[in-house]
Amino acid sequence: MRWSVTGTGTAGRRRRRSVELRRDEILASTTETVDRIGLEATRVTDVAKALNVSPALIFYHFGTKDTLVSEAFAYAVERDLARLDKATGAGKDPVDKLRRALRSYGPTGAAKGWRIWIDAWALAQREPGIRKVLRGMELRWCEVLRAMIDEGVSDGSFTCPDPDAAIARISALIDGLCVAALVYRTISREQLRGWVAETVARELGIDPAALS
Repeated sequence: MRWSVTGTGTAGRRRRRSVELRRDEILASTTETVDRIGLEATRVTDVAKALNVSPALIFYHFGTKDTLVSEAFAYAVERDLARLDKATGAGKDPVDKLRRALRSYGPTGAAKGWRIWIDAWALAQREPGIRKVLRGMELRWCEVLRAMIDEGVSDGSFTCPDPDAAIARISALIDGLCVAALVYRTISREQLRGWVAETVARELGIDPAALS
């Protein structure tokens, strides 16, 4: 193992770590930091410290702090979209797919994705990169929801005369209730899930119990 003689102790480990570090490791660590302290407050030094590397390595990969944060947010979104695709892909029929999608898209567990999204909404007003990623996430969610509704209408599972309007109302409701649950904390997760199920069921002409 000839590389072991390139350094000893902390300095040697740091040099080896710097060589081995990949972009996705940096992005994953950045999303953890962002979740803990927020998008705007996150500094390159915070990420470097968490990874035990020099800030120069982070700048080498990403150039600026704004680029790092924007790409980390995009990384988090892609991770959540993959989770959404996996959830719907496991569904047996349109109702089952919809139930799984709502569970995946809404805040569950520590709600890390949603905390980052809510933080990003404020920055998106003045950060085009963040706004573009948020818009892409919204469009992707609407596409997934539209595909499930179209499938359900086609096989008779759903009744929905205006899918586009239904999707707009459902998305707005979920976003608003998530803010109420995670930021204002004026409603519980159980209330959020119940109200979303009731509204979606009403939009699609099914029993809310089918989505619980």
